[in-house]
Amino acid sequence: MRIKEILATSALVVLAAPHPVNAQLIPQPWVSVGGREGDVTFSVGARVFDLGVELGRGPDSSSGVDVLKFFGLPVISPYVGIGLYSDDQGIALSGGLQVDTASNLVVGVGYNSVRGVNGQVGIRF
Repeated sequence: MRIKEILATSALVVLAAPHPVNAQLIPQPWVSVGGREGDVTFSVGARVFDLGVELGRGPDSSSGVDVLKFFGLPVISPYVGIGLYSDDQGIALSGGLQVDTASNLVVGVGYNSVRGVNGQVGIRF
């Protein structure tokens, strides 16, 4: 009888455990346009769970990649990141904030030490 109780309890724990919803499994993409010292910069990014990757184009045709860590709160998601850029731009530090709107639209603002201040627009599936 004790084994049946353990099996039943184990089954309930497995069924009650949180499962990721499909929206968390589909990457949340965004585009970004900004500027630094008169140069226009841009990037594209994607987020899955609380991790993101952003490919950016900075001043003087430099390009790079940033790895971002999001702190998922109910409506707003602040983030910090570190990246590596070409053309002697080196290491980039970044931070910002993305906000989920009611219509599956994500808007944000960020700062990247290579690409400068930027505005972001994305979609949430």
